[in-house]
Amino acid sequence: MKDTYKTIEKSSEETLFKDRNSKFFGYAFPVLNEDDLKEAIEGLKKKHHSARHFSYAWQIGTETIRFRANDDGEPNNSAGMPIYGQIQSFEVTNVLVIVVRYYGGVKLGVGGLINAYKTGAQFALEASDIVEKTINKQFILKFEYKNMSKVMRILKENQIDIINQTLELDCLLEI
Repeated sequence: MKDTYKTIEKSSEETLFKDRNSKFFGYAFPVLNEDDLKEAIEGLKKKHHSARHFSYAWQIGTETIRFRANDDGEPNNSAGMPIYGQIQSFEVTNVLVIVVRYYGGVKLGVGGLINAYKTGAQFALEASDIVEKTINKQFILKFEYKNMSKVMRILKENQIDIINQTLELDCLLEI
């Protein structure tokens, strides 16, 4: 089991992919919960109020993965799943990728849409600073004061951070 994961810490710059007069603006956002998703999508709907489609995909979690892909009116699996495929390809989580489409008057067909949304998502993720983070879990250690030096030595040797401590007759360390 891995103890690290990749994510982005801040939103990407806006990216643009053009195909036969249609414009595809790509964005990547860091997200931790579904409220973050709604906020990002609503913000883009205000910014691009005349756009036709706001297709997106997101993935949240490190050990238990939750994800969703949305075509937003495009033919089934022609937008959301190609975007999600890029999230998987870049191996990132806690991320939302939105591709905003302005229709250019020429139909691209399902194959053209898949390519355009995939490329828009790829550009957005390439414009993001992808970082690797550790999966942290917190524990509480309870021990007698006489064992303090042993416990502290083990924590130091393993580079374990102490978050909180209570030192009385019994000692409590949150690590």
